[in-house]
Amino acid sequence: MCTSLTYTNQANGHFLARTMDYHLDFDAQIMFMPRQRTVNGDAGPFKTSYGFIGAGRNLNHEMFTDGVNEFGVGVATLYFPDHAVYQEKATAGRLGLAPHDFVAWALGNAKSVADLAEKVHHIQLISRSAALVAVVPPLHFIISDPTGATAVLEPTGPDLHLIDDPVGVMTNSPDLNWHLQNISTYGMFSNADLPLQTYGNYHPATQGPGTGAVGLPGDYTSVSRFVRTNFLKKFADVPTTTADTLSLLQLILNAVTIPKGAKHISNGSSDYTEYRSYMDLDGLTYTIELYENPGKLQQVILTKHLLETVTEPTEFPLSREPQLHVLNPEKAF
Repeated sequence: MCTSLTYTNQANGHFLARTMDYHLDFDAQIMFMPRQRTVNGDAGPFKTSYGFIGAGRNLNHEMFTDGVNEFGVGVATLYFPDHAVYQEKATAGRLGLAPHDFVAWALGNAKSVADLAEKVHHIQLISRSAALVAVVPPLHFIISDPTGATAVLEPTGPDLHLIDDPVGVMTNSPDLNWHLQNISTYGMFSNADLPLQTYGNYHPATQGPGTGAVGLPGDYTSVSRFVRTNFLKKFADVPTTTADTLSLLQLILNAVTIPKGAKHISNGSSDYTEYRSYMDLDGLTYTIELYENPGKLQQVILTKHLLETVTEPTEFPLSREPQLHVLNPEKAF
């Protein structure tokens, strides 16, 4: 399933963060993709021009679920069940891409959200299965850049276009316009306490702070996660530094992170948050936090050295050991 949000801190630093929720472990690694590559995608080969890093796997070809490129464009893919519409083959003059290859194509070819908005007119998403999941994945995408522009791409027909995302949040189905209309239901929510009414001669005693958010949905549906993420994004104190921003994004995603077993799907398996990622669109860094060791941030910086000297796709293997810092290391009895 998944939840994503963009964020701008007080220093005007721009970030894209997401949870990756699914019932299969992708065994994702941080992978660097060099400039000027030809990728043998599942709907046919495509070329990339720009270097990028993200969560990737190299199975029969390089595939990415999210990442950031050398221009600070961040892209993430999320499930869009019962709404994604693909084509059987590309029409003349357009490039056909398997849906799970869109992230690599976009990161490898877009300098900004505005640039991508022009280029998506020349592609179509083709119904091809992904080897790792053995299905045609129903996907939509969130894109952001260092200007703060944020858009989503929702493939609902043969012609693709970007839709402005004014709240900078995306979850899963229904579509973005439905979610935006739905949050009007919660438009009266506040981080302040609400005054209590008097009933006859009875004056109720307060139950404590937080009454402004009474009724905030707490379940794991995409609808509730969209509302909850918007609430926290709006009311949390805005940090200044990159480190503090990463901490805040971790706390926001805590509210939508799914432990194994808490959300069963129709086939009896369990969706869970296998990783969370944080993309610094100005600092060109990709940071990942795995289910096995929450709180342990593992990061790769898209450096000049990588971009100018590394010519082959390169994986950075991740540690999955739980993080534990013993404060009194002397041996126990």
